[in-house]
Amino acid sequence: MDYDIQDLGLAEKGRLRIEWAGAEMPVLRLIRERFEKEKPLEGVRLTACLHVTSETANLMITLRDGGAQVNLCASNPLSTQDDVAASLVKDYGIPVYAIKGEDNDTYYRHIQQALDLRPHMTMDDGADTVGIIHKDRTELLEEIIGGTEETTTGVIRLRAMEADGVLKYPIIAVNDADTKHFFDNRYGTGQSTIDGILRATNRLLAGSTFVIAGYGWCGKGLALRAKGMGAHVVVTEVDPLRALEAVMDGYMVMPMDRAAEIGDFFCTVTGDTSVLRGEHFEKMKNGAIISNSGHFNVEIDLPALAERAPERRFVREFVEEFRFGDGRCVYVLGEGRLINLASAEGHPASVMDMSFANQALCAEYMHKNARDLDKKVYTVPRDIDQNIARLKLQSMGVEIDTLTPEQEKYLTSWEEGT
Repeated sequence: MDYDIQDLGLAEKGRLRIEWAGAEMPVLRLIRERFEKEKPLEGVRLTACLHVTSETANLMITLRDGGAQVNLCASNPLSTQDDVAASLVKDYGIPVYAIKGEDNDTYYRHIQQALDLRPHMTMDDGADTVGIIHKDRTELLEEIIGGTEETTTGVIRLRAMEADGVLKYPIIAVNDADTKHFFDNRYGTGQSTIDGILRATNRLLAGSTFVIAGYGWCGKGLALRAKGMGAHVVVTEVDPLRALEAVMDGYMVMPMDRAAEIGDFFCTVTGDTSVLRGEHFEKMKNGAIISNSGHFNVEIDLPALAERAPERRFVREFVEEFRFGDGRCVYVLGEGRLINLASAEGHPASVMDMSFANQALCAEYMHKNARDLDKKVYTVPRDIDQNIARLKLQSMGVEIDTLTPEQEKYLTSWEEGT
């Protein structure tokens, strides 16, 4: 078996971590039990480009037990848990190409190695494999039937490809499932981002000014958690509706030009580029801490920062100091990459349970229905979304009402009024 990881000797620690996460993923466990019996992915070759975490490991094992031949590479150079990668290789026989801290050349080489499987299906966190297939590995397109995508950033890229008429196979936008973005993006990103910032800095949030760029589901979750820690939350936005929502939720809203002058902590969660730019760095006060929880590090214009503050050094693990000529210092966390995975462990397993249940069931759906799908980006089928929510409630011991026949009739008719 081919693989490229940090150290196979870390496998025992990784196996325990995988088991620990699996205990909090009851929905995925139910899917895995069915997959073991039915083998709905028998004969499918699947390349996954995801964050290599203990939660992801449980998804890979589920797909393997469903009959798929799977391999895994990292979707971010800093998001790999090396012990988990070792356990997947040694204990579960799943090829992994990922090393935490790998440079860009190694990162893209690993994606190429994972694609050497000649997949029938891709599973992405950021659409990197899709982009590489369409640019450099077009010979693979003949055998690919479809794929899935888990992030806001990836879905944006894929919808752009569809709009330009260049997308060559159907892809399900797992990110758009209600059981994904309502929970993973809001509660998962909110908690894990704060966790990453605190692990990296050990700074007090209470009484500080915390600037959040972007008020989508990730921004909403982060604002909620920062406020809960006692921070004064400032939101910057370009969308008037989201900005209005942030105001109504009780947060200060202003342009980044103004927020840059008062922020103690900054975190970008937009999915766009150059959200924090040169003119913002010039206004930041001494000691400002800059982080990102969007998928790519382009949200922070790091070259512009390095140009203005060429004197730099690492003062803590995952904390790089940039010193300006006037003596001011600002600190960038995790090289501007996903801080919740760079310095912490990513989303809690109970949240990823729903996200990865969507991935598993959408892979099954794609295998069954790819022939009938156009080369477009599709939303997760409603029955899959509802079924995952139902299973999650069941696992939590929560019961809900069902409509009576009279209520169903009332909701589907027009004859009855007041």
